Amino acid sequence: MQFFKNIIIPFLAVFLVTSCSEDTIDLEGLGSVTGRVVENGSNEPIENVKISTNPSSSTVFTDEDGFYKIENIPSGEYSLSAQKEGLLAEFEAISIIPDREIEVVFEMDVETASNRPPNAAQLILPADNTTGLPIEVELKWSGSDPDTDDELTYIVSLRNDLNSEIELFENLMDTTLVISDLSFGVKYFWQVITNDGINDPVNSTSFSFETQNPPNNRVVFTRLINGNSVIFSSDEDGGTILQLSSSSKNSFRPRRNESTERIAFLQSVGSQTHLFTMDEDGSNVRQVTNQIPVSGFNLEEIDFSWDSNGSKLLFPNQDKLYRINTDGSGIELVYQTMDGSLVSEVVKNSQSGIIALKTNNLEGYDVRIFTINESGVEQTVILEGVNGAAGGLDLSVDNTKLLYTRDVSGFESADYRRLNSRMFMYDFVNSTSVDLSEDKPSGTNDLDPRFSPNDVSVIYVNTSNDGVSQKNIQTLAIDDLSSRERLVADAAMPDWE
Repeated sequence: MQFFKNIIIPFLAVFLVTSCSEDTIDLEGLGSVTGRVVENGSNEPIENVKISTNPSSSTVFTDEDGFYKIENIPSGEYSLSAQKEGLLAEFEAISIIPDREIEVVFEMDVETASNRPPNAAQLILPADNTTGLPIEVELKWSGSDPDTDDELTYIVSLRNDLNSEIELFENLMDTTLVISDLSFGVKYFWQVITNDGINDPVNSTSFSFETQNPPNNRVVFTRLINGNSVIFSSDEDGGTILQLSSSSKNSFRPRRNESTERIAFLQSVGSQTHLFTMDEDGSNVRQVTNQIPVSGFNLEEIDFSWDSNGSKLLFPNQDKLYRINTDGSGIELVYQTMDGSLVSEVVKNSQSGIIALKTNNLEGYDVRIFTINESGVEQTVILEGVNGAAGGLDLSVDNTKLLYTRDVSGFESADYRRLNSRMFMYDFVNSTSVDLSEDKPSGTNDLDPRFSPNDVSVIYVNTSNDGVSQKNIQTLAIDDLSSRERLVADAAMPDWE
């Protein structure tokens, strides 16, 4: 029995070993894999995708239709990969069978396919429904993204309850934005749009705020900013200073009108200068003149006047004086000099038909200051036959007095420099002029005088006679000529209505 076992067991062992060896040999051989690579979702073919196996066999690239084929792959288990820059790599487990071809289709996504959109921005300041804000407002918000490596940019959308215009502030990297030049008494709505550069932008909720009502600024003036004359307003103490015109434009000689609550001013338009009007907060700007510009020997010495209770304007053009409606229509010639001298300044009191004019030659000298009636007939001569510069006209409310300036030094030069410009007040009743500059510091000029609304004071510019120093706006009580007080520093061309 023992002998039988010894024979049988070795025989079985040999048989089993022989059987296993034959199965392994049967599985050996070469197979292939073929297929296509397409975009996930659109099924558009993707060209030039690298197709390879692990363990390594051979590498191929998809053709223009997205097809590929790897041949002569030894049988066995593999990981088949599809890779292309900018796309998420795809892997598929495959079994290669001898003399068989298998098919594998890859659907590939862009690398950012798994990226999550940013969170909606959280608006912080100003709080929703805030009121009484100044016309310069700082907006604050916070932003975040679940994918912390994403770089966020923002767009702030701003609109108001006056019109349908939407203002966009784009490509913001910070979470704060200062918005200037808002309008008074207007409700604004703002929203932040967050963009991670990958997903669709995400909108925040919308907040609102309201600006304060406009202050009662009765003084207007100009100030130089980056070479441009810019119009400002202030209260009667020189406070609450507000910028009214754009810093990018040259705007000057502002003149308020109480009846219409509008401000007329001059502005450079190309090589010409034209009349414009705007609301007292600087909004609603309208050009008045078009075909005939405002012109004269020196635009800084040119002045114009409101007429007909604010429905018309008077302005000079060389040797002529024109009247025009504030909507730009109805232009008419009012006066023309007989000797070719230039009309440089005009002022008219709305309470009467008297018009005061200043004329001069091409150099600004040989000045005449006089009045005409509505028909252009000369009435009263205030100044003529003197050397030096003169100007700065303004009529009192009752038309009994006229302000003007004159350089009593009589100095004349090509650059129109004045050495001792003083303010005078002419009395139409007794035909006399009173010097208001008795207490003027020596070496300075008093320029551009205007009556206060109640005619008891004068607002004017005082500056060094060097022609380059800072100009300052001052006030002076007519019954106390030593009461000179600075109202606004670094300012010119005042008006007080």
